[in-house]
Amino acid sequence: MEDYIIRATAGNGSIRAFAAISTNTVEKARQIHQTTPVASAALGRMLTAAAIMGAMLKSEKDLITLQITGDGPLKGVLVTSDSKSNVKGYVVNPDVDMPLKPDGKLNVGGAIGNGSLRVIKDVGLKEPYSGSIELISGEIADDITYYFAKSEQVPSSVGLGVLVDTDLSIKHSGGFIIQLMPDAQEDVVDKLEKKLLTIPYITDMLSSGFNAEKILETILGDLGLEILEKTGMDYKCSCSRQRVEQAIVSLGKKELAKIIEEDKKASLTCQFCNKVYDFNEEELKKLLVEACSK
Repeated sequence: MEDYIIRATAGNGSIRAFAAISTNTVEKARQIHQTTPVASAALGRMLTAAAIMGAMLKSEKDLITLQITGDGPLKGVLVTSDSKSNVKGYVVNPDVDMPLKPDGKLNVGGAIGNGSLRVIKDVGLKEPYSGSIELISGEIADDITYYFAKSEQVPSSVGLGVLVDTDLSIKHSGGFIIQLMPDAQEDVVDKLEKKLLTIPYITDMLSSGFNAEKILETILGDLGLEILEKTGMDYKCSCSRQRVEQAIVSLGKKELAKIIEEDKKASLTCQFCNKVYDFNEEELKKLLVEACSK
């Protein structure tokens, strides 16, 4: 099954909801970065959240970036999504290993530690919008819920889950974001709050074979759920040789001349897809000419 996101409404339009199945996308990320199970879980949760938040963007060229910085051994996670939920990302330390929590679940919060979550939205304005919060658990879903409440003043419920198989591949991955609109009536709010207290964990729903539709049906089926749209999601890196050349030119003529004199070559690796771009001395000299003309 291809990965996808559904957008829905409930409560006569006073609730908006999104759910995603992201197993293949997160598996691609795992293969690229060769992450340990706890690193896969952290990256997978962030990629799923970014894809859903990307689906919330209004214009085609809009971008969203989520960045967690922590004092735990994982050190940090950065992911980005466009408005079509094409995502990419990486963890700073993909080799991190942590003992399981007492309940047998992966200790993502322990791997991340104390730190902050930053959300950057590039929506075509002169300066991108940026909001940040201190992490409240490091488990990511709780932190994004808190971000929506604190930075965007939108009451939300976020569920994110990644199940890693015995061979380290991604068995299941997905999540949901449920948000209350300003016109939500008190009885709708009350029903939703009570329902959220009784639903299974997102990982339990995924392991039971729930698709995105069934996840939202479980949460919002009693509140007039109406599915509006279904869109795909995928792991896609937008790097290219031309972009890497521009990055080298941006180093400036002094730094570039030093590289040519001392190394006579350069090799750059994309953080998002691990693709390596090699440049020989002649190619670097051409880029130096370009740098000198700026």
